[in-house]
Amino acid sequence: MRAVVKFIKWLLGLVILAVVALFAWLYLAPPELIRVGSSYSAKIVCSNVFIAGRDPNQVLAVDVQAPGHPLLRLMKVSVDRERGMVSAGLLWVLGKSVAVERFGVGCASVPDGDTGKARQTSLRAVPPAAAQPDELWPYGERVDTSQNPDVSKIVDDAAMAGTGMRAIVVVKNGRVVAERYGDGFSAKTPLLGWSMTKTVNAAIVGTLVKDGKIAIGNKGLFKAWKADGRAAISLADMMAMSSGLEFNEDYGDVADVTRMLYLEPDMAGFAEAKPLSGEVGKVFSYSSGTAVMLSRLWQDAIGDKTKALAWPRTALFEPLGMHSAVLETDEQGTFVGSSYLYATARDWARFGQFLLQGGVWNGNQILPAGFVDWMREPAPASKVYGKGQLWIEGPGDEEKPGAGAAAGLPKDTYWMEGHDGQTVAIIPSEQLVVVRLGLTPAKLGYRPQAMVGALVKALQ
Repeated sequence: MRAVVKFIKWLLGLVILAVVALFAWLYLAPPELIRVGSSYSAKIVCSNVFIAGRDPNQVLAVDVQAPGHPLLRLMKVSVDRERGMVSAGLLWVLGKSVAVERFGVGCASVPDGDTGKARQTSLRAVPPAAAQPDELWPYGERVDTSQNPDVSKIVDDAAMAGTGMRAIVVVKNGRVVAERYGDGFSAKTPLLGWSMTKTVNAAIVGTLVKDGKIAIGNKGLFKAWKADGRAAISLADMMAMSSGLEFNEDYGDVADVTRMLYLEPDMAGFAEAKPLSGEVGKVFSYSSGTAVMLSRLWQDAIGDKTKALAWPRTALFEPLGMHSAVLETDEQGTFVGSSYLYATARDWARFGQFLLQGGVWNGNQILPAGFVDWMREPAPASKVYGKGQLWIEGPGDEEKPGAGAAAGLPKDTYWMEGHDGQTVAIIPSEQLVVVRLGLTPAKLGYRPQAMVGALVKALQ
């Protein structure tokens, strides 16, 4: 009996030792997957707390844990509102990561822990202008929504709106005719557009083209590229996602895109270092790294760092009345033009209306004449993606040119698309813009084409 007890004690001690050793390993050298998870948790909570004013526990549970990797269910966060900081870790302490809030440019992941450097990026000298609540949208916030029962039936239909819908805004002939919001969200809630940010970033490039600070035909874009085959990559190739550069856009675990967004303090530098993996201009490869490099290029074209940080607001957001818009930077101060623009649904609709109007707003030609038409042209290496960081086909139809017609969509329909169900459909022939935002993972199979097609018919 003593031998059995002794063996059990020995075995228990061995188990405890193994657990302690595992914990020590995870604490001292956490795997990249844990670090990505904690950095993602800190960043998403930080932005939603300090930009959108949401409850951190709800954001962690609903936005981070519920739809994501099982590992995220073990993430815990701590919010320091006074210091503008959010920390996160597996069971509080493992793979701990930090995100910090900066005035005017939202939150940034701080993978190397240098919060002081991250805080150097700020827009304190350029506060956003106040909205004009009494003016009719789009020049103010007053809306006179449609009493059309067919339109109301469509936007109230749960299947049409999709699981996790947070906002729908329908614009016809330049006026909001219908809008709906999910529980806990309103017309004042800034919402993340994810990859819809790419299209906005492309428009920012357009403002620099108009000012003569950058040219679509530019080559030899980065110093290191001038010594090899990457010298042939033009700005147009990058806008059309056909640079030929290697970049893994798989969001499953730790890939180039997740490593860039959550483990790299200098996102553009990480993407810039990628080698060629295909022929320049001949192979379509969707890449968030490309969009971040575009941000770096237009910021460098401006030259002055402070002026460059203010540029999205002064050149685009404020002229359009997008007072809620916050485009976030990485730790080094490069705008994350691939992913991180927060704006209210009405401000996303303003941008969609701006594209519909050909880059003109309130009589002012903000983008070069013809630039939006150029953005919509099929990329040379793709039949479904445009030359200017937008989609010619809607979600789920990326490999089916012309598939939108099956849902009753006009041929001139084009799209902004983002992760987890963010879309803006723009239909010039119908003078129609439809914004749909939410938390709707792709695995649910939701496609907004049915709703947009039904709205086209109802509003004719």
